[in-house]
Amino acid sequence: MSTAEILLLGDLILDVPEPDHWLAGIAPLTRAADLTIGHLEVPYTTSAEERPGDVPAPGANPAHLDALARAGIGAVSMAGNHMMDCGVPGLVETLAGLARNGIAHAGAGLTLAAARAPALIDCKGRTVALLSYNCVGPELCWAGEAEPGCAYVRVAASDGGPSRPQAELTEIDPASQAAMEADIRAARRHADLVVVALHKGITHVPARLAAYERPLAAAAIRAGADVVAGHHAHIARGIERVDGRPVFHGLGNGCVVTHALAPAQDHPARAAWVERRKQLFGFEPDPAYPLAPFHPEAVNGMIGRLLWHEDGRIEAGFLPIWFEPPGRPVPAGARSAEVADYIARIGEIAGLPPVSLVAERGGYRLG
Repeated sequence: MSTAEILLLGDLILDVPEPDHWLAGIAPLTRAADLTIGHLEVPYTTSAEERPGDVPAPGANPAHLDALARAGIGAVSMAGNHMMDCGVPGLVETLAGLARNGIAHAGAGLTLAAARAPALIDCKGRTVALLSYNCVGPELCWAGEAEPGCAYVRVAASDGGPSRPQAELTEIDPASQAAMEADIRAARRHADLVVVALHKGITHVPARLAAYERPLAAAAIRAGADVVAGHHAHIARGIERVDGRPVFHGLGNGCVVTHALAPAQDHPARAAWVERRKQLFGFEPDPAYPLAPFHPEAVNGMIGRLLWHEDGRIEAGFLPIWFEPPGRPVPAGARSAEVADYIARIGEIAGLPPVSLVAERGGYRLG
């Protein structure tokens, strides 16, 4: 048994042709790791069903899951606001595609128990447990006792309406948090390392955390998680330690290339959302990024990195990445220091404790 390298990727959407091309910039990194975990943002399906509740994302080509496997991505979290956009057929086909490729998964299933069950993954002779929770809604995508969908932690909307991505989400439901904590404690009994993925936060806004994010991540750590991996915002967030263990509040985009956010398209709801989100979040996408039209600061990216030593000690840090037009992630190279400074700065602006970053091994370690 020796030190294992585990990488953590943010959101993954590959709904344009040539998926291997879009992953090619980071694939040497993800293939070289002992385990790479990403977040599957949309279903990979031929289903044309559209479930109400959020602006529906189109399903990606199910064959593109093969490209994730070829890039060395061995596990994915699935609990997010778009996973049920193509209905139950979309989920079923996605699960089948992951199984076909031997990609472990957590966070969605045909029942709530299946969605809450951990993925148990062998990593150099030790066991990693992955748990995944949707914290932003919409509630229609959440699993029930006998209803397919996502695992979740309910966070109340300030307007008293249902939990949904465009609402101001404030208070964590105590029973829902307790259920997550119970899942973590149970997974801890079967695993040497527990990773908890939380789909959380405020989209498209730099350097801002919702009030519930830090308390929820801390609750996960104190229940037994070794690391928390956040995503959903489509822009990177800061990093902190809770009881000595790392919390990545937002990994940003892992690889997101899609036509679903193009301003000119035949889908009225998506076209309207393209314009509405500019007004809601106050940004204009760079026209050089038609396949990734996010906030201009979202070009600063990272891949979370864990070095898991034989004695159980974890060194945490990240590999800086950059998104080249029209949206492909690549190692940041000469921009690495700039990206690292950005990650440190946005964390401090959001109220996180300052972090010391030590440059090493092509990336940065939390000092």
